[in-house]
Amino acid sequence: MTLHKESSTSTLPQFAESYWLHSTPNMPQFPSLTEDLKADVVVVGAGITGITSAYLLAKRGLKVVVLNAGRIIEGTTGSTTAKITAQHDLIYSEYISHFGEEIARLYYEANNEALQFVKNTVKELGIDCGLTQEDAYMYTSSDAYLKKIEDEYSAYEKLKIPSSYVDTTPLPYETRGAVIMKDQAQFNPVPFLIRLIQEIVRMGGQIFEQTTVVGSTLEKPSIVKTKQGPQVVCDYVVTASHFPFNDLRGLYFSRLHTERSYVLAARIDKPYPGGMYLSAEEPKRSLRALLINGEPAVIIGGEGHKTGQGICTFQYYEHLQQFGEETFGLKEILYRWSAQDVFTLDNMPYIGQQLPNVPNLMIATGFRKWGMTTSIVAAMLNTSLIVGEKSPYEEVFTPRRFHADPSIKTFVVQNSNVAMHLIAGKLELLHKEPEDLAPDEGSVVRVNGKRAGAYRDSKGDLHVVDTTCTHMGCEVEWNEAELTWDCPCHGSRYSFQGDVIEGPAKKALAKVHLV
Repeated sequence: MTLHKESSTSTLPQFAESYWLHSTPNMPQFPSLTEDLKADVVVVGAGITGITSAYLLAKRGLKVVVLNAGRIIEGTTGSTTAKITAQHDLIYSEYISHFGEEIARLYYEANNEALQFVKNTVKELGIDCGLTQEDAYMYTSSDAYLKKIEDEYSAYEKLKIPSSYVDTTPLPYETRGAVIMKDQAQFNPVPFLIRLIQEIVRMGGQIFEQTTVVGSTLEKPSIVKTKQGPQVVCDYVVTASHFPFNDLRGLYFSRLHTERSYVLAARIDKPYPGGMYLSAEEPKRSLRALLINGEPAVIIGGEGHKTGQGICTFQYYEHLQQFGEETFGLKEILYRWSAQDVFTLDNMPYIGQQLPNVPNLMIATGFRKWGMTTSIVAAMLNTSLIVGEKSPYEEVFTPRRFHADPSIKTFVVQNSNVAMHLIAGKLELLHKEPEDLAPDEGSVVRVNGKRAGAYRDSKGDLHVVDTTCTHMGCEVEWNEAELTWDCPCHGSRYSFQGDVIEGPAKKALAKVHLV
């Protein structure tokens, strides 16, 4: 169902921009790495996982260096809905079925500890980040999903998760049933992380931006190598950057896939009822409140799809817009943005030792859209492993696991999908030429008989790139809502000029010169 823009009383902002990032104009800035260094631990990535990891490691007295390819916090962390909850979709009944009650219980306990960590840290450091305690609702408006909601509540009861079941919710539309996880939370992650950064620096940690890590040696100490040239010698390396930059033997590109989802922040006509909500059925609908310039607003999220495999990406924003109009009445859409999240084969994050028999390389990925808690779980678990402490969660999240159910089926489906897009991109018939593009239009085009990608900016200048992804050779697709080139195989994303925005790719798309 596509919404025609003229039917809406509120228009979508022209450009995608996260409220969390826009609301913090004085973001701290750090230099790029220009000289060789030594450290106890190098953390690669400066989102919530990397920053929290560095904070916890520094508190344990370790010398920490954080390296980030772009600006700090501007990846997935800056594009979240910022719900801090252990209610991660319909997951607990699935975990009990696949892994057993003990693993499911430990998953809940780990994420609940992460929630308490945020609450305690906000209080301890006096952080003004809009933290509020909220109940989290997993609901359905469809009879077809009612049994799944009931099964999830049964799982909560087995695991002794503080919860309740209700037939209706306070939402201004009909719902058929919901399971409520009590006393969860929401916040603005940016001021929270800025305060942790201040503590990292105070404790002697070093942070470097615009520094792309391209590899590291396996032995201890490790040599972490950067695209810019300087190196860091360290005892441990923590990868906190979605896909591992050092995917030597783990073949994580075949064990992970990426999805994009979309968010609107809007002022509404009807009062918001309080609480955080997520629909069980597709397309997903995620809801939470926030204050923008002191005025009440709501975040509406959902519309997920595999990266590079969405068609007409503006339609996902428009669907959320239509939902908001029909349910709350939109006064004004203030912001729109999207996020990229990583999924594992069995829907359990990979946290811990990246490779067998290599105890000094740690990984944290596969948070499946729930990074506000699982990122902190990762930071706490990897810190424990580095300092030599036992953790009850090590075997729950170990990246070395492989469960026949559901991993084999998911592995086959995902990699068949990759193969299909790899072949389809090479065989695509091309009809457009670069000169056919209007201002602010991008498309796959034909240049000298070959596939290329072109974007004509608002000034009329053309930016033409080779569309072959530099990771494994798939053909990227144009994302019109974000003005990016996205890879449908492993989720690499590039700016319209070809620069890498998100990995696993490390190299930019080649420029194409028109003859």
